[in-house]
Amino acid sequence: MEQITELFVAYASRALLALIVLWLGWNVIRRFTRWVTKRMAQAGVDPGLQSFSGPLIRVGLQILLAISVASMLGAEMTSFIAVIGAAGFAVGLALQGSLSNFAGGVLILLLKPFRVGDYIEAAGYGGTVKEIQVFYTILNTPDNRKIIVPNAQLSNNSMVNYSVYDTRRIDFKFGVGYGDDAGKVKEILRRIAAEHPLIHQDPAPMVVLGEHGDSAVVFYFRVWCNASDYWTLYFELLESVKEAFDEAGINIPYPQMDVHMITDSTQ
Repeated sequence: MEQITELFVAYASRALLALIVLWLGWNVIRRFTRWVTKRMAQAGVDPGLQSFSGPLIRVGLQILLAISVASMLGAEMTSFIAVIGAAGFAVGLALQGSLSNFAGGVLILLLKPFRVGDYIEAAGYGGTVKEIQVFYTILNTPDNRKIIVPNAQLSNNSMVNYSVYDTRRIDFKFGVGYGDDAGKVKEILRRIAAEHPLIHQDPAPMVVLGEHGDSAVVFYFRVWCNASDYWTLYFELLESVKEAFDEAGINIPYPQMDVHMITDSTQ
């Protein structure tokens, strides 16, 4: 009975010490992770790297803490590491998709096809990148929806990044009637392009007759602007062109079809 009591006291004290170390270590890791993230923000580190590395550091330190606590409880490190290795292999097979997402996140941070704050289109969605996490990237759509896209899809498929360059081109097609003066149409579009303050004159705006459509003559109108002014200019030009065409008597025809009736004279 005395030996049992001694063993119980020894293991109880060891278990209590392990619990104290676990509690202290858990809190230290949490505070350390916050400190590292804060320091990275102060140093101007890319926000995507901040949101990616914080959880990674925390999980790594927690695994080391768990191994240390197990050692304090008397577990043999060789056997313990072997068990962890076998468990890790089994988990890896079960979580192949998650591992591919993790690898995709690493590639995104290394190659930087986009950054936090960029507007992208990928995986059938479009939105502003809010966070690049370990397994997922979070997008915020213009109508304020949260889209969570796996990193594997972003790193292995085509993607459009609208925020890489400072300028963008807006392409319009305006159809006018076949009976309208083509020179007058060009003059109106060129005047609008020259007078609007958001339109760049270098590269020069382009106004050309681009198509002979079924119901209209189609003019291509292409102008350059700052990327941040794209949608503002887009809607303003639609309104300006409509008003200018109405004022000048330029028709924007509806789709039309000529039907010829052939009668059978024998009947």
